[in-house]
Amino acid sequence: MTDATTDRPVAFVTGAGRGIGAATARRLAADGFRVACVDIGDDDAALPYSLSTVAELEAVASDIGGLAFVADVRDQTALDAAAAAVVDTWGGIDVVVAAAGIMSGGEVGWKMPDEQWNVNIDVNLSGVWRTAKATIPHLLHQPTPRRGRFIAIASAAGMQGHPTISAYVAAKHGVIGLVRSLAVELGTTGITANCVCPGSTDSGILRASAAVYALESVDEFATHHPIGRILQPEEIAAAVSWLAAAEQSGVTGISLPVDGGMTI
Repeated sequence: MTDATTDRPVAFVTGAGRGIGAATARRLAADGFRVACVDIGDDDAALPYSLSTVAELEAVASDIGGLAFVADVRDQTALDAAAAAVVDTWGGIDVVVAAAGIMSGGEVGWKMPDEQWNVNIDVNLSGVWRTAKATIPHLLHQPTPRRGRFIAIASAAGMQGHPTISAYVAAKHGVIGLVRSLAVELGTTGITANCVCPGSTDSGILRASAAVYALESVDEFATHHPIGRILQPEEIAAAVSWLAAAEQSGVTGISLPVDGGMTI
């Protein structure tokens, strides 16, 4: 049943259980959005660390008065169902943030095991594509003039090369290419498509990266940032908030670095 009691815009955020996704969900809620929070809520045997839990996802949604949906971005049926449920409840979707992501590495590219390559590509790249498949038709269904936004969290690694994480790097380069193409395809529809490219941000992915490079602390990544510190998820969320604003209708196809100067 559609909720017709408010005209607040609706955001659909994947990876919302923790890290950048959770910070983004909270920021968009503070900006006045109704937010659907989507995450896997389970671990993956291909990864050496834990993913967000259902309890974490539900806590974020509860804190901001949003909706929680357990869905793996590799599962098109689950994503389609979540998007349809959001539209049924709130009448539409205005902004999509594809923030779900993982990190797995530790081997040079030509020796990387198939399962490591596959999980990086399937979650980090195909997951963005599947999120687009599930949600862009709903963005297009909104009445004109539209204010639709599709925003993907790529990475500074999508703008550089890095050793022993070639699958992650390839996936994030792919996200940038995918979103650029979406921006052209959406063209005059009123829907923009953009990427935010974080540098080393305090999150589960950064801790997984530290393990890949045998670092004692994530703070060691600050050496790659001219600002001299790692970033906080809220700083990435602020960039998403800027791109999601109605005033940014002329900004499309960009890859916005929020990387402490890492890609200078």
